[in-house]
Amino acid sequence: MSMEAPTIVCAPDSFKGSASAPAAAAALARGARQVFPDSQITDLPFADGGEGTLDALLAVWGTPARSVDVVDALGRPTTALFGISADGKTAVIEAAQANGLPQVSDVALAPERADTYGVGLIARHVLDQGVEEILLCIGGSASTDGGVGIAMALGAAFTDSSGAPIAPGGGGLSALAAVDASALDPRALQVRWRIAVDVDNPLTGPRGAAAVFGPQKGADAASVAVLDSGLAHLAEVLAGSPAEAKSLSATPGFGAAGGIPLALTSLVGAEVVPGSTMVAEAVGLTEALAAADIVLTGEGSFDSQSLGGKVVAAVRDYAPASARIIVVAGRVALSPAECRAAGITAALSIAQGPADLAELSGRAEELIEATAAHACALVVAGTRAGVAGAQQN
Repeated sequence: MSMEAPTIVCAPDSFKGSASAPAAAAALARGARQVFPDSQITDLPFADGGEGTLDALLAVWGTPARSVDVVDALGRPTTALFGISADGKTAVIEAAQANGLPQVSDVALAPERADTYGVGLIARHVLDQGVEEILLCIGGSASTDGGVGIAMALGAAFTDSSGAPIAPGGGGLSALAAVDASALDPRALQVRWRIAVDVDNPLTGPRGAAAVFGPQKGADAASVAVLDSGLAHLAEVLAGSPAEAKSLSATPGFGAAGGIPLALTSLVGAEVVPGSTMVAEAVGLTEALAAADIVLTGEGSFDSQSLGGKVVAAVRDYAPASARIIVVAGRVALSPAECRAAGITAALSIAQGPADLAELSGRAEELIEATAAHACALVVAGTRAGVAGAQQN
């Protein structure tokens, strides 16, 4: 590595509630530039497929957010944002734009009624734009309908024993008798679907969508039982055999966002992928990191969970073995030894002294910049010390 002008990549996650991934990347780059003004420094906002993925991809693609009129999880009119890549081939949808908990927080939660129909309306709109691939990010949902609402918006029919459409939401799944995909929008079958998940929960059971995530959506014990049973029944109807239904219900990741992967994998051949992997491919992480000497990454809290499929872990995995990987975070909960064991050169907190969360959040970008500058200065000092030691030997 050239100490005078190393190649630097700034690839952080968002600092939740304090700085978006694009803002954090820009702050890291400003700090690095203070120490290495002549270096090639690349901003590469990153995300793990959850909240903030839309912003991160738009920043890298250099395209603006677009909007479309849809409905929320309770069927009320709302506006959702989505993005399309510069070449027009890829769309990114954050499902929570249409079925998220915040949009329905003004009324009593309705866990059995909430559905994903609005997400399907976004998908239908992006198909109108002629995209070839849909990246669907599904965190933060208010619904537990197995993705049925999305499929219905795309033309599939879910009917009861009398041939009438089932009631919306997970509460209506127990009445399902038949699924007819003959009127499904053919474009939905032609595009590539990738669903980003960051949990490994199965569809049903004690670790399933209803049991684990239902309570935060307002489900009491009775509703959890209704939703879990409904998802199991949906798997039975969609599957070709009891064995296949059991396999669907147990598949890791199918419990994400109220079971959204179930209907989409069954009806349109969607792929379920780790969110960080999906985003890494979308932003060209491998190519961006190929020549990096220093990689600055970070997030709000750097702890053991950060090393299991989150942004920092992905950045570490994609970076060259020779690169120095420095984590800048609001909170650092790993020891230096734990960092080294995980392949992290160093992890620095933006807190310069005793401070509460509100104070750190209010000054996040300024503190991220300053911490990045400190980190780069330490790299310079360490490199000089190494050179001096080599010369003495």
